[in-house]
Parts: sequence; structure tokens; C-alpha cells
Amino acid sequence: MNFIKNFFKFLSTYFKAIFLIAFIIWLFTPAEELSEPYNLAKVSIRGDIMDSSETVQRLLEIYEDDSIKGVLINIDSGGGSMSASVEIAEMVKRVASKKAVVSYASGTFASGSYYSAIWSNLIITNRASLVGSIGVIFDGINYKELAEKVGVFPQVAKAGDFKESGTASREWLPHERAEIERVVKESYNMFVSDVALARNLDINSSNDWANAHIFTGEEALKLGLVDEVGTILEAQERVVELSGVQNPIWEKEDEVDKFFKSLSTKFAVELLYLFDYKLR
Repeated sequence: MNFIKNFFKFLSTYFKAIFLIAFIIWLFTPAEELSEPYNLAKVSIRGDIMDSSETVQRLLEIYEDDSIKGVLINIDSGGGSMSASVEIAEMVKRVASKKAVVSYASGTFASGSYYSAIWSNLIITNRASLVGSIGVIFDGINYKELAEKVGVFPQVAKAGDFKESGTASREWLPHERAEIERVVKESYNMFVSDVALARNLDINSSNDWANAHIFTGEEALKLGLVDEVGTILEAQERVVELSGVQNPIWEKEDEVDKFFKSLSTKFAVELLYLFDYKLR
């Protein structure tokens, strides 16, 4: 009994120190040593697509790893930056040329997030997902009257008639609006052309499946925007089928890794107190 009592006393006294050591070990241990080998990977695209670097890097790693035979991309996003979406789409296209790529719409699958997935080998959507919104938008505000009320007046030095296009400090001039609309239309045409090519759709009927229309999963299937309506489990099964692996092993987050990630924010605060740092 004394041993047990002393053990728990020791644990409670030095818990932070033990936790710190464990955290440092986890931090500096290569991820591959913590996880089991796998031949099927997962990628998640969620929220606004503003920075493509993390997703593109992960897809590149999958592309270069010959042991990985297929990937499931789970998407729930309303879109975002067109350039970031195109970056992801091009990387998906590269991976799909070498491995099985199935994109699954678990939630919103619209605009840039749809663009990101068009070159997948197979696109499956939840029947309740919102699909489409193939369109481009450029918006802004005009705070001129508000600025004048508080006594704020912009000062600008520029070279180039279109350099202030999109400014929020005043109403856009006719030639500025025309320039913005030209770029928006050009971007829209690129979006529609890429979807038509990737999905083998008739571009002459794009008003039916593009034009920023929103569709349910079933409607998107009828229009050819997706290949199947199903569940996440069925999407996983399709990855296995397309990849041809005999012994499918899915990538999964290491439990230790998952545990420490869940505590990372709290632990960062604990570390500040532990070493008596002060935020200034």
C-alpha cells in the first residue's frame, strides 16, 4: 500500500515534468516511427480554401510514395481563392494519373472545393450535400461616406489607369469596373472549360450545370457533375477497388499523436507557467 501511495504522490508531484518529457519525445520523434505502414491515404479539405500549400504538399507526398496506392479526399468546403483551388486541382490531376483518387463530398461541395476535385478518378457525394456553384465572384465595399464622417481621406499616388481597380475608398470608376468584370468573366470561362473537360460535359449546355447553380447530390449526379451518390464507407470501398490493393491498410493518425495534438494548446499555456514566462 505504501508503494502505491508513494507512486501516486510522485506522479502528482512531478506530473508536469513527466508530461514535458513525453511531449518533447513526441515532438522530435519522426512521424513514420509512430505510425504503422499503410497503402491507402486520406486527405481532408474543410473550410475556406485560401492557402493551398498544406494540401498540395500532402498530395505531393502521396504522389511520390510508391507504397501508397490510393487516396480518399474528404471535402466539406464552400470554396475560396480561385488560384488556391486550381493549385489543388492540378495536384489532384497529377496524383490521379498514377494512383486511385476518389473525392467524397461529405458536406458542401461548391465553387473552389468542387474545382479542386474535378480531376479525381471518381467523385462521390452525400445525397444531402450541396454541389456546384460553378461561378466566380469579386466583391468589395465602399466606405467613402463612413470615412468622410470620421474625417479619414485616402491619399493615392499611382501609375497605370487600372492600378486602383477594386479600391474600397470610393465607388469604382466605369473603366475600373469593366476591368474587374473582364477578369471575372475570363476566370469563369476557365472554370467552366476545365469542368467540361474533366467531367466530359457539353460546354454549350453549361448554363444548365454551371452559372453558379446549386444542386443536391442526386441532381448533380443526373447532370454529370459527380459519379455516384453514397456514403463515406462506400467511398472508401471504391478507393480499395480502384487501387487494386489486396490487403488494404488505411492511414490513421497515431493515438499518441492524436492525444498530444488535442492537448497542445493547453500544454503551451502550462509551459508558460512552468518556466515562469510572461507575455508582454
